[in-house]
Order: sequence, then structure tokens, then C-alpha cells
Amino acid sequence: MNKNKSIILAITGASGAIYGLRMLQALKKLDYHIHLILSPLGAQLITEETGVSAQEVLALADEVHQPDDLSAPIASGSFHTWGMLVVPCSIKTLSGIANSYAENLIQRAADVCLKEGRPLLLAVRETPLHPGHLHLMSQAAQAGAIIFPPIPTFYDQPQTIDDLVNATVGRMLARIGIDNQLFNPWDKSLSA
Repeated sequence: MNKNKSIILAITGASGAIYGLRMLQALKKLDYHIHLILSPLGAQLITEETGVSAQEVLALADEVHQPDDLSAPIASGSFHTWGMLVVPCSIKTLSGIANSYAENLIQRAADVCLKEGRPLLLAVRETPLHPGHLHLMSQAAQAGAIIFPPIPTFYDQPQTIDDLVNATVGRMLARIGIDNQLFNPWDKSLSA
């Protein structure tokens, strides 16, 4: 296994499960070795929002880790990965990460990425935001996390929900340095 192509994906219990599913599919297509952590509420929302069963989602990953398994290899800084994406990221998960409160494997693996200087992208999915949410995002960003709410772009004139989801997932991947063809970079000539 090429350790440079090993990545952690966590799907938590926030609405927007389609982003997590599409991220998993995109990483698979890009030939990444995927370490998946699916929270219990994340598993429930995947089925409710996409119609895809948790078992089908888990089958797409190369390795599946239980959220309560703090002895998993990805809980250690000596286990090298490209980084980690939490898509979508619930406010509860954001709070644990921002406060270095590693009560589960998602929070611990995220903390490991921060302490080892590896990319950590948090697709925080909540609206509206109150000052406590904003404070948590600021704390996480100061620790080194990339705060990337899944906000769609419209400059490329999307025609379907798939277009919106693909573009957002593609931009997330690009933000952590993974080349992909899921989105079209903005071209200022389009606005002329």
C-alpha cells in the first residue's frame, strides 16, 4: 500500500450525508486507501437522505473503524496518512475537535492530524450559526483545521443536485491538495 494515498474519511450525524457518500466514491475512484469511520447517526442519515444502506457505504471503504475504537492504527501519529476529511461534520464533532476532547475515534484521528501537521478538513454542516458555533470554528482553524462548509457555487451554472454536490466535493479535495476533475475552476472570462 502506498501510504501517501492512505486517507481518513469520517461521516458524522449532520444533514448532508450525500457529501460524505460522494467523497467516499471520489476517493475510491482516485485510488486512495480509505479508512472510514461512520458514526451511528451518520449511518442513519446516509440511509434516510440517500437511500443507500450503511452496509453499502461501508463496503466502499478499504478499512472500516468503529467510532469507539481508540486503539485503531489511525489513532496514532506514527501511522501515516495523507490527512482526514470529516464530511459532513456535526457541531458536536467540531466541538470535540476544537477542544482537543478525543472521546471517540473521529475526534482522536482529527487531533492526530492536527498534531502531526496533516490536512484536516471539516465540512461543518449547520445553519444558522450562533456565536458559540463560530467560536468553535475559529478555535479549530487556529489549531490548523480547514473549515469548509459545503456551500455550493453557481459560477459554472450547475443543472442538477449532482452537479452541486460534485463541485463542492471536488473543491474540498482540491483544498487539501488532491487533484480531481469534479469541478471547474472559476474562469473570470465567464463573467465578462
